[in-house]
Amino acid sequence: MTRASAFLAACLAVSVAVAAPPALAAEAPFEPGLMRLAEVLGSLHFLRNLCGEKGDQWRVEMEKLLESENPDPDRRARFIASFNRGYRSFSGTYTQCTPSATEAIARYMKEGETLSRDIASRYGN
Repeated sequence: MTRASAFLAACLAVSVAVAAPPALAAEAPFEPGLMRLAEVLGSLHFLRNLCGEKGDQWRVEMEKLLESENPDPDRRARFIASFNRGYRSFSGTYTQCTPSATEAIARYMKEGETLSRDIASRYGN
């Protein structure tokens, strides 16, 4: 019986050694929407300040999003990168408030509202 036990132990060791690595967890269906929301917040942070709003309301909203999600470090970095991408996308284009910057603010306010509402209604508790 010891020979059979040794054989089973060896088979088990080999099967563990050659088993495929576990699949990464699938991305949550709301993840792209949250990343887009972070990007919109970054865009608004730049544009609203460019057009006369003083303060950090949109950065604070981003901090609230991070707090509510409590992401692991990799996911947190993706959120921050999305926010920064939104900020930089307009900081390289606009140096002063223009009618098109004002229009962009209106579009992004609407998109942010829509994303927030849709994510909350589809995936909220």
